[in-house]
Amino acid sequence: MTFCLDSTIIKPDNNKEIKNSVILLHGYGGDGKDISMLSLNWKRHLPNTIFICPNGHEKCPINPSGFQWFDLTQDDPKYILEQSIKAENKLRKFIDEIKKEFKLSNEKICLSGFSQGCMMSLNLGLTFEEEFSCIVGFSGKIINQEYLKSRKKNSTNVLLIHGETDQVVSPNYMLEAKDFFIRNNVVIETHFIKNCDHHIPIEASSIALNYILKKFNNS
Repeated sequence: MTFCLDSTIIKPDNNKEIKNSVILLHGYGGDGKDISMLSLNWKRHLPNTIFICPNGHEKCPINPSGFQWFDLTQDDPKYILEQSIKAENKLRKFIDEIKKEFKLSNEKICLSGFSQGCMMSLNLGLTFEEEFSCIVGFSGKIINQEYLKSRKKNSTNVLLIHGETDQVVSPNYMLEAKDFFIRNNVVIETHFIKNCDHHIPIEASSIALNYILKKFNNS
């Protein structure tokens, strides 16, 4: 099947049965291949999991070889929210295609992303009718709290990880998100990574893997 977004897909080795999926959303100017590097370590511990890493639906003007989920060339919160909603609609269709193709329910899917991809994962994960297995976000934030609160339909568990010295997306955004989730009855776990800027170090990858393993084993 051809999906509505071009994707890097890493299937289980030796044609093992697909029981779960991790959907990985890249950051601004990245692509699916880029974020799929996380699966290199994770797949050994998740042998029945398919990793699906779509490219953003738009080319990134700052990095024409990469993609974006929404435009950041205008520093206007209303414009950014409007653009993110377009990406959200595209990703909702994509996730429905994935569920149909691989016969997976939401509870068998982890939504994860870095930076912009984290922001999209939070919007998507909490606005479907059914809960996902979990949401795992690296170095992101909630795009618009009022918008998310007004459309929230489930309380999928969330893990957020952020570098303490991130100069691109302030670590304060993780604390703001934590407060929002607590106030809106979402179980949230957070981790700061010391001496870490805007990237995913091995420590963050390991924390995320252990969290996903626990959620898949309990589903």
